[in-house]
Amino acid sequence: MNSMIACCGLNCETCDARIATITNDDALREKTAALWTKLNGVPITADMLSCTGCRIDGAKTPFCDHLCAIRSCAREKAMDTCADCPQMDACETLHRVTDGTPAAMENLKALRKEESETA
Repeated sequence: MNSMIACCGLNCETCDARIATITNDDALREKTAALWTKLNGVPITADMLSCTGCRIDGAKTPFCDHLCAIRSCAREKAMDTCADCPQMDACETLHRVTDGTPAAMENLKALRKEESETA
């Protein structure tokens, strides 16, 4: 299973916060903080954007670490990702992400298929 796929199906490998962290790119952190502030309507500062990935040990953004309802749910259910959850297709919380980012649901379905083939 690809450990760079977040609990919600987003690909952490392509996340600018993770890229800025692993490359120590402060300019990318600043740019990403400005974009995320605009998109989310809350102040996000560059120093908040240190993350190694949702399911990887290491730094997390405050949102991913403490505020993400999807990650919290997966952890409470002792699941790696939403692909492990039988309610995945009908989950309103998950669909808040996947409706706007269909690739996230495609990633989860691919993980589910991969898991079923190895079972």
